[in-house]
Amino acid sequence: MNPLAAVDTDVILSGRSDWIGPDLAETLSHHPLASIETEFPHHVRSMESPERNERPRERHPVFYGCYDWHSAVHSHWALVRQLRLFDEHPRESEIVGSFDSRFTEENVEREVERFAETESFEKPYGWAWLLHLASELSLWDDRRADGWGELLEPLEETIVDLVESSFLTGERPFRVGTHGNTAFALHCVLDYARTTSNDSLESAASATARKFYADDRDYPVAYEPLGWDFLSPALTEADLMRRVYDRDEFVTWLDGFLPELSASPHESILDPVRVDAAPDEGVALHLVGLNVSRAWCLAGLADALDGHRYGDPFERSARRHAERGLEGAFTDDYAGSHWLSSFVLYLLTRTEGGIAPE
Repeated sequence: MNPLAAVDTDVILSGRSDWIGPDLAETLSHHPLASIETEFPHHVRSMESPERNERPRERHPVFYGCYDWHSAVHSHWALVRQLRLFDEHPRESEIVGSFDSRFTEENVEREVERFAETESFEKPYGWAWLLHLASELSLWDDRRADGWGELLEPLEETIVDLVESSFLTGERPFRVGTHGNTAFALHCVLDYARTTSNDSLESAASATARKFYADDRDYPVAYEPLGWDFLSPALTEADLMRRVYDRDEFVTWLDGFLPELSASPHESILDPVRVDAAPDEGVALHLVGLNVSRAWCLAGLADALDGHRYGDPFERSARRHAERGLEGAFTDDYAGSHWLSSFVLYLLTRTEGGIAPE
């Protein structure tokens, strides 16, 4: 069931949260709150020996739930963002109690140690969401957020150092529709830098974006989606570059990047993706997320392109993607429920600070 089915799509795409009441807040928090406490099933990457393997809770005592580390991180982001934006959240005491039980100096130190052991762990997707979480804590004027942010600071500093030393120094971007997507991570880094007024990081991230994408022309959008994408490489890249360029520069770049979307097969990127795989193919829920993430990209691009020939088509496409994506985003299937609520919240609150800040 889609609890947003009766909500006007224009309201959804406004990115504002003042219309969200306690019932929807309850729904949006249900899966993230349950999942951050759910240790199993869990995705284990590589094992280095046949010796006893640590439980996820032992390896990552803060972010052990939600099947994988990055989903645990962005579920925490989703819950903090809800507490910041939704007055009198019906699950506030449970969220705060859950955070307090894990956000300790010892637990965060253990998380930092893991990155000392394996610096590439969760690069770049998990790093991107950790910075979103840190910036969200910085935005919330609340003593609890101040306390959690102070405790998380060693991990935040570790991730910033890794971003600067081994992500922004890369030689080429990864143009994929899954976790390795460079443009998505770069836009999260930029949003974090601007939210926290880290001018040097903002400058470095902008320079990397220009190095990787400034010369892109005639992007092959007809190839999308590839496999089980949950991000659109083309639209995610454009969503990044609208953050990097001023409007005139962005229009010039976009006219070269997407020179013609009105003729087949190029216009296919403006149509939502069908999700008709068998129910047991949980990875197909990536395509639900793809429709939601396309919706937030298209809505942001439409805002940036008011008066441009793509402004109205992007806005209409954002509506269709939001409607299609939200139809399947409230699944109880754990393959989707452990992460899709965060994507929904991103779409619903995209103009509420922390995302594409001016």
